[in-house]
Amino acid sequence: MQGLARAGGAAHARDLELQQGFPIRGPELDQRMGPAERALWQRLRGNKLDGWHFRRQHPVDGFVVDFFCAKAKLVVEVDGPIHRSQREYDAERTRLLSELKGYRVLRFTNEQVMNDMEEVIEAIRKALQEA
Repeated sequence: MQGLARAGGAAHARDLELQQGFPIRGPELDQRMGPAERALWQRLRGNKLDGWHFRRQHPVDGFVVDFFCAKAKLVVEVDGPIHRSQREYDAERTRLLSELKGYRVLRFTNEQVMNDMEEVIEAIRKALQEA
């Protein structure tokens, strides 16, 4: 994790909380989700996407990811404006999760989720089918 802090400045707050052992609870997660994350969660929750089970704001190998499907080893991240200033951190985090841990990581912008939801869902569906 130290490499991540050096590569992209301060590590993401959720990841630091996980490292420091702070529990992240349901109501707190609801407050942290932006409109795009909420909209995508409505499409993923309750096994709505072809029966695949997703978790939201889930700890995965020291990181808290936006959405996670354990059976498919799929991580889905929704990047808001803050991610423009932490591109190096996000790239290193994606590299660690994918190359070193074997997860497939999909990243979408808020705009993609809000404006092209069906394309986002199809990209996730394709990744699930390839799992």
